This record gives sequence, C-alpha cells and structure tokens, in this order.
Amino acid sequence: MISSRFEIAGEDVASHYDELDHFYREIWGEHVHHGLWLRGDETREQAVVQLAELVRERALITAGTLVCDIGCGYGATSRLLAGSGADVTAMTISAAQFAVAQERHGTTANLRFILGDWLANELPPESFDAAISIESSEHMPDKPRFFQQAGRVLRREGRLAICAWLAAEKPGHWAKKWLLEPICREGRMPHLGSASEYESFAQSAGFRLEKFEDLTRRVEGTWPAIVRRLLTKFATEPGYLRFLFSRHAKNRVFAVTIPRIWLAYRVNAMRYGIFTFVKSERSTAVPAVRPPSVSPGESS
Repeated sequence: MISSRFEIAGEDVASHYDELDHFYREIWGEHVHHGLWLRGDETREQAVVQLAELVRERALITAGTLVCDIGCGYGATSRLLAGSGADVTAMTISAAQFAVAQERHGTTANLRFILGDWLANELPPESFDAAISIESSEHMPDKPRFFQQAGRVLRREGRLAICAWLAAEKPGHWAKKWLLEPICREGRMPHLGSASEYESFAQSAGFRLEKFEDLTRRVEGTWPAIVRRLLTKFATEPGYLRFLFSRHAKNRVFAVTIPRIWLAYRVNAMRYGIFTFVKSERSTAVPAVRPPSVSPGESS
C-alpha cells in the first residue's frame, strides 16, 4: 500500500470534511464522489447518479433489501436507495455531513443516519443483506478491519459493493513521491491500496470476489469538471481565496491535491474501480482492540 508520511486517524478525516463542508457542497454537490460517464455527454449531476445506480445494481439492492451505507457523506446515495424501497442504515464520521443528511432526511421511515466511526461500529451482527462503500474505504486507517466489520454485519451471501480510489499495482518512484503519497497525506487518506490488495483483504475477511471493473477512464472526467468549478469560485467569490490563504485553515492544501489527483489518473499512477464481493463464509471475528496497521511512510 501507499501510505501517508504522517499518521491519519479518524478524527483527521472528520476534521477534513467538517472544515471543507461548505466547499464540498458548493463544488461537489450532494453526491461527494466521482461521476460515471457512460455516453460521454452527461452532465456531472447525471454522472454521479449513474455511479450510485451502478453500485445499487452490483449490490442487487431492491425494495426490501436491508442496506448499510458505509461513509454515506451527505446521504444522497442513501436517499436514492431508500427511494427505491430499500431499508437503509447510513453512517458518516463527519458531524457536518451528518447534520446535512439529517436535515434532508425528512420523514422517510426506511432510512436512518448514524454519526460514528465504521471501524468501531456497534451495529448488530448479520443484520444486513448488502453493504456499500463509495469512496470511504480510502479514509479507513485499518483496511483489514474495514472488511472485517463488513463481514460481521452482513448475512451469509450478503453483498459488498465498493467504489475505491486505487493505487496502480506497480507505480514508479516518481509517482509515489510526488503524486500518491501527497494525495494520501493531503486528502486525509491513511493509505491507497491496489486492486489486488483490496481483494486480499476481502478474502481474509471471508469474502469472495464476484467481479472487479476498472472504471478509471469513465470517471476521470470528474476532475476537469471540479477544477473548472473551483477556478470559477476563486475568480468570483472572495471567500474562497481568503480560505486558501488563511493560516488557520488546516485543510486548505486540498486545493493543490485536486489537480494532483487529476494528473495521477492521467499518468496511470491512480486507478478507480468497483468491486463486488459476496460473503462466502463466517467472517473473521473483529478483535476488541484494533491491531496496528501499516506504519506511516511505508509503501509496497
């Protein structure tokens, strides 16, 4: 795995999304994830819904399916799934995202939001038919435990659909030093795993891989769209520049990370994929004390 030089804990991830809450909502919108371009002429708003729909399809989520949305952001995908009749429990570690999700929740009986850390969740064992994770696993400091918790809460033959930012299998030294490690550090991602590492973690937790699809070329259009929106905001709204140059803004560096991610995709240092896993056996027990994960600065 590619690891941040500095240790990143759950509170750092929460702080990132809490401090950048206003900017995420204005730049990304309610879906804080990549878009999926199938034809190529979709708007970004259409593309992000298409990605959520692909996840729904891969997880076989229909009316009555009991679903856990891991790292739900502002709850847009959770609302989409609940709107189709699924029974959804959604979790975020960000208080700002939780507040917005609750505000937009309304009175939907088949949807509930939880503010908490997935790695320390206390959801009942074997209580879900499906679990989804759209770009949240990257923020987990303990990837094996991420999968163990999914295995714990899913029923036998339960499905786990994951969309993830991935490191290339064998990135070069330059890409590691100038792209991948800074992206981890600045984006508050403890590690970037490769597709093969994700599969290994999942298998160790009792899952079998049903399908993996590399979506890099279909999602990378997200980043020029985001860069254009960000530049427009810098040019038209003084508050964006004030934040960028504020000494008190802990996460202002993410403005630099955005074009860095775009470049990492273009040079194939980063990939983007969707995994479909099925729980094939009783998952490994989640230990009461979190085991140490890869040390900051290590990479494979």
